[in-house]
Amino acid sequence: MKEVTPVQGRLPSVMKIRSLLRALVAAVLSGLLIPAAAFAADGESTPLNLPSAQKTAETAAPGAGGGLVRTIVGLAIVLAVIYGLYWVLKQVKAGRETAATGSGLKTVATLPLGTNRTLHLVRAGDEVHLLAAGEGGVTQIRTYRESEARALGLLEDEVPTATVVGGAAVTPLRRVVDNLRNRTVIK
Repeated sequence: MKEVTPVQGRLPSVMKIRSLLRALVAAVLSGLLIPAAAFAADGESTPLNLPSAQKTAETAAPGAGGGLVRTIVGLAIVLAVIYGLYWVLKQVKAGRETAATGSGLKTVATLPLGTNRTLHLVRAGDEVHLLAAGEGGVTQIRTYRESEARALGLLEDEVPTATVVGGAAVTPLRRVVDNLRNRTVIK
């Protein structure tokens, strides 16, 4: 067996590392420099096909108007979908409500008091009943005669359809407007 001194043992490995390091540096540099040189050589002789300034200005104007039209059409579609959903929900609600059979009972007013609690003023013939509806059921609070209810302001005076008020005939449209005024005016 041949004895190897520590200095002699390190020399071959250090020399291998140095040669590998040189090869690695050469590969990296050649890898970086060759593509840059290749792109520079091809790019200098290749003409650029850029549009002229006049063509750019002409094509930019219609694009801006098209974007505005697309925005307006999109908004119209969103509003149509919202209105369509409103109409469908209104139809579903109307279908679920049971139609009253007869004209003996009529709801005059409803006042929500909280979650699942309401007061109802119901007209039955010539009597007006004040009812409380809650989680426990429906409870009658008081019964008024028609004259009492009118005197207290619980019932509005009904206007016949062909009457003349202030020199003008009361039309269904005017009744609707007056009804809206009565409901929205703060007293």
